[in-house]
Formats: sequence, C-alpha cells, structure tokens
Amino acid sequence: MRTSEPLPALGDVLAALATGLWHWDTAAGTVTVDAEAARLLGLPAEATTLTEAQTRARLHPADWNEITGVVPLAVAEGTLAEVRIRIMDEQGNVLRVVRSRSKPSYDPERHAYQLIGTLQEVTEPTPGSRAARSAVTGDWRRSREAFLLDAGRALAEAESTAEVLRVAGGLSMPGFSPDGLVVFGVQGDRLTIIGQHGHQPDDLGPFSNMALTTDYPAAQVARTGRAVYLSCPEEYKARYPATWPLARNFGRSSWAFLPLTVAGRTMGAWLAAFAYPVAFTPDERAVLATVARMLAQALSRAEVTESERELAAGLQRSMLPSLGPDVPGMQVAARYIPTGGGLQVGGDWYDMIPLPSGRIALAMGDVQGHDVRAAGLMGQLRIALRAYASEGHRPDAVLSRASRFLHGVTHDDEMTDLRFATCVYVEADPVTGRLEIARAGHPDPAIRMADGTVMMRPTAGGLPLGIDPDADYPTTRFTLEPGETLMLCTDGLIETGGHDLESGWRRLRSILEAHRFDEGADLESLADALVQGVHGPSSHHTVGPLTDRREDDIALVLLCRPGDGCGCGATVTVRPHVRRTLLSVAQDEPDRIAEARQHLRELLHDWAGAEQVDSAVLLVSEMVTNVLVHTDADALLLAEVTGEAAERRLRVQVTDAGDDLPHRRRPGELASSGRGLMLIELLADAWGVDPRGEGKSIWFELYESEAAVGGGVAEFEEPGDEESEGAA
Repeated sequence: MRTSEPLPALGDVLAALATGLWHWDTAAGTVTVDAEAARLLGLPAEATTLTEAQTRARLHPADWNEITGVVPLAVAEGTLAEVRIRIMDEQGNVLRVVRSRSKPSYDPERHAYQLIGTLQEVTEPTPGSRAARSAVTGDWRRSREAFLLDAGRALAEAESTAEVLRVAGGLSMPGFSPDGLVVFGVQGDRLTIIGQHGHQPDDLGPFSNMALTTDYPAAQVARTGRAVYLSCPEEYKARYPATWPLARNFGRSSWAFLPLTVAGRTMGAWLAAFAYPVAFTPDERAVLATVARMLAQALSRAEVTESERELAAGLQRSMLPSLGPDVPGMQVAARYIPTGGGLQVGGDWYDMIPLPSGRIALAMGDVQGHDVRAAGLMGQLRIALRAYASEGHRPDAVLSRASRFLHGVTHDDEMTDLRFATCVYVEADPVTGRLEIARAGHPDPAIRMADGTVMMRPTAGGLPLGIDPDADYPTTRFTLEPGETLMLCTDGLIETGGHDLESGWRRLRSILEAHRFDEGADLESLADALVQGVHGPSSHHTVGPLTDRREDDIALVLLCRPGDGCGCGATVTVRPHVRRTLLSVAQDEPDRIAEARQHLRELLHDWAGAEQVDSAVLLVSEMVTNVLVHTDADALLLAEVTGEAAERRLRVQVTDAGDDLPHRRRPGELASSGRGLMLIELLADAWGVDPRGEGKSIWFELYESEAAVGGGVAEFEEPGDEESEGAA
C-alpha cells in the first residue's frame, strides 16, 4: 500500500480477517451486526439489526447463559468479556464456533448494558480432548467464575427439592458439560435416588434402594465422604467390576461421583456423567467440588423449608374444620388460602357450628399476625368461640365472651406480644332465612341477590376481640331471601394485589355480579371464581404453598338460601326479578341513618337516573329521621326493586310502632323543618301512609322509566308537634 493512499475502512479490514462487528443494547433489546458478523451467525452477509430473541435463536442455549453471566463480571472487573459461542442452524446442529470479545459498560440510569465487540471464527477441537482444553485455557478462569456465580445464585433462589434438581439439570459447565446427572440420598443403610437428569426413570431402577455396602461408586462416596473420578470405562471396570455391567448400558465415557456434605455430614452423592472422555484436571475437579457443595447446601435448605411448610400445613389442616353435613334449606361453600411467604401460617379461620336450637352459626375471624403464635391463638379462639356458641348464647354474648377470653390470654403478666382479632358471627335459621349478625372490627358481609345484584350489607359492630374485655357487640337482624347468597371474607380477599378496602370491594362486586351459573355450576364454582379472580387457581379448602406472594391470608365463606339465580341447583318457582333489603335503625343509633343512605345507594348502583337515586336517598333520610325524632320506636326500612332494567320500580317503606299518622303542614319561609311530606309529593311518583295493627308504614315509589314528577310543598310530622326534623 502506497503511503499516499487512504487507509481502508475498519470494517473492510476486519472483514478481510474474517472478523465481524456487533453491538448489543440490552435496554433496547437489539443486536446490530455488520455483514461479516451476520455471515458468522448463519444469516445473509449484510448489515442488519436483530432482536435479542432472534440472536438467541442462533446461539447454543448454554453459551447464551454463559454470555449473560460473563458480562456483569467483566463490568465489575473492568476487563474484556471473552466467550466461545456455538452457532446453531435451523435444525439444531452446530454450524461453527466463534470467539466473542467485547467491552461491556453499564448504564445505571437505564439499568442496562452496552456491549461493542467482535466475532471471529475458530476451529473447534473434539470435546474433552487435549486440544479442546488448550483452546479454552484463556477463557477458562473467567468463564468458570461467571458460571459459579450464576450457579450459586440460581441454587440459592431454589425453594424446593424439585427446583434444586431442575437448576442442577440445567447447569452448563465451562469447557465440559455432563449429559447425565443423578442425585443420591441416604435413608438408613440404603442408597436412594432423589432426582435425575438425562436418564429414563426406569433405567435407574437397579441403582435405587441399593445397600451402602455395595461395590458402587456412589455408595462408596456416601460411606466415606470422598469423591471418586473415573476418566474412562477401563478405569470404571477395573475399580468397580461388580456394578460395571449396570453402568456400561448407558454408554458414558467419564464419571464424577462427589459427596453432598453439609456441616460435616454426608447426606448423599452427586453423579455427573460425560459422553466423552474427561481427564478431570485440578481446575475441573475444583469446579465440580464447588458445585457439589452448593448443591448440598441448596438441598439441605429445601429439605428444611419443605419440612416447615408441611408442619405449617398440618397445623392449619388440624385447625380448619370441615363444613360437615349439608344444612337442610341452605348451601355453604368455603375456601382458605394461607399467606404466600414465611411459614405459610396465619391467623385467619372460619367455622360452621350446629346450635342446640337447630340453627347453624358461621364464624370467621382474623388474628393479628402471620406466624405460629397467630395460628396458635387462632386455634384457641376458635375452640372457645365454638364452646360459647354450643352453650346456646346469642351472637352478642358469644363475641363478648370471646373478647374477654382473648384479652385474658394475651394480657398475661408475662406476655409482651399483645394480639387482637377481628371476627364476624352469624346465626342462621335454615327454615326462615333469618340471620342475626354480630361483628367485631371485621369487614361487613355482602349479599348477592337473586338477579345478580351485589351490595355490602352494613351491620352494627364493636371493637376487635381482645382489646376491651367489657366491649359490647350489637346484633343486626335481617332475612336472607330465597335466591340470595351471603358472603363473609377476611380483608386478605379484599386487599390482595395492592388494593385498599374500597377498590378491593369494587373488584369483588364485579366478580360476583359477572358470575353466571351455567349448567353444572354451583356455589363451589362461585367460590372458585372469587379466589381465582384475586389470586389464581385454588382447590377446595386449600391449605399449602402457592405460587404468588401475598401479605395476608384469605378466608371465604358463602351461605346461600336456594332459589332462582343462586346457583345451588334447587328447583323453585320462577319469580320476577326482585332485589330487596331490610335495615333497622334503633332510637339510640341515629348515626345509622348515614348507613341507610349508603345502603340504598348500593341497592340502586345500576339505576339509570342519578337524580332519582339522589331523590330516593333524600326521602329515606327524611322518613327515618322523623321516626326517630317524633316517636319512641325504632325505624324499620324495607327497600325493594322489581322489574326489568330500564323499567324497574323502587318501593321504599319505613315502618314504626307509633299510632299517630303524619299530616301536612305549611312551614313558614324561615322554618328549618316541616317539609317532609312536601318533599315526598314533589319527588316521588307515588306515596302513601298505611295504618297497621301496631304502628304505621310510610312508603313511596319511583319508576325508572319516568322522570320524577313535581308537586306542592308539604311536610309530615306527628300531630301536636310544632317542628319536625329535616333530612339527616
């Protein structure tokens, strides 16, 4: 080349040397190659940009894993990343072997690597030969360190014996890779097979349940704790003639048997078998010994973890009841799923208790915490609550006694770990559907009505159990109508997936309303739909480890009174679409007027006219408030929606025990009350007052297909009173 001529381009020089250029951006997930690098990858010889998936498809899977392991190490040391890569064709055969040299860098802002390097074809000697070992000497140490880091990380993350064996079967060692692996364990004086890779299970039958005194390498390793390396079949046959005929059938050329030792105790042996001769140099033996130590530690951790899980699962199974025999006139389904972390032990529980009166009781609770102590307290509290219920106490008395019991257990003089528990207790009459509910800091129950409408059912409540030994727990009474389903759950079902109580409830309501009881579906399918909708697949009365990790347990109980639309499979007379709710407001519970308003809004959550909903809420507030102000009786609110969507009718009725009927009055311009009946005439489509044997009922109706009609201005009050309370 004359000095006056320009230098050729870098790419031309590298191409002349059969060397290609490539650029890998892990943030973008792309690999850009020039024409020579594309040719080496088995692609048309032209510059192109590939995705990571397209590039990975051209490489041997083990070599791709080696690249991803070498890169972080090279960045940490500030050195080049050098790897030998096998290029594969479409049929899975090795097309050629190339050496990759690159200078990786790490971008902390994008959390990504940038690699710019070269690809150069090399001649690949026969695996396991002296030439092969000489060719990889330069890459050996770096590849070995990267491999051991990657293997150690993968084995440390394995949580079960099956996961440990899967990781061990996928290890691709630098420069030499076994094609057959067996992990042996020891039970008494026998050698057992824990797991294997690269063999047919039936082929290993002669090696399972083998006596430790057998002249077999794995048995010797388990007895002595010293490794055995066999570089060729002749050496195997000479040292172990008794078992050589069994090993000969596998067609292997080299074997390494290493002890699995933890804390000085040999728990088994690991076999790595090779299809080609391996000399087992000191470096190769060091790699195998290191992997064996990591494998032993991983298996030991997995054994402890599985024992703890089995203990926890057994504890939960012993504490969780079965639902027992069917309840005539009602159907029950339940689920329990423990937390996804730790010992998988928690404080959630449910119970179904036969009562002396012939009724049944459903109890659900959640003891604070997710540990063994929480599970122990849960067991004690469940037994105590069952005992109080079996004695025939009413719901409020059952919870009062349970609270006093838990307070005594957790407030011992030597006790520093104070706990409380939430609970909801339901006494149900299977014949009439009458429910009596007492609640201690637990989420309110929900009702799925016959037409699929779902609403939260506000119930009176008290403090969680164990906080105040003298706490009171008021009782709420209502009727579960035919075709309706009561849902009780712990907050784990509501809040799973990062939801709060409000957004989690909206999610549950959408699942409940969307579920349809097709042919063959029943209450169990609804329970499965709820659990799967927030967590994933489960089985009936699930107890055991699950795939995801949650911060709380899940307990769910469904109580259904058979009827149209409930999914219990009962045959009943077809009725029009009806949704109905009943709520009582006592004289000493004026704060429950707000609950009545919210309760009505939930009943009308899909009503077409928002203004009509506001009108209905205002009228209910007026009617209930006037009962509390102008009588000495409690108010009983009955709201009922009938008909098809867009043509429905809302009928609201408020009943009290007062005998005096309301009458209209004309309040002055500055009066603060006296407009109740005026509002009813103004906003309702129809209304009236019905005298009863004891007391009276005031009712109004709204029609979804019509606009609210106007009227005069009037109010109702008890005769003889000068003022009437306005809307609460």
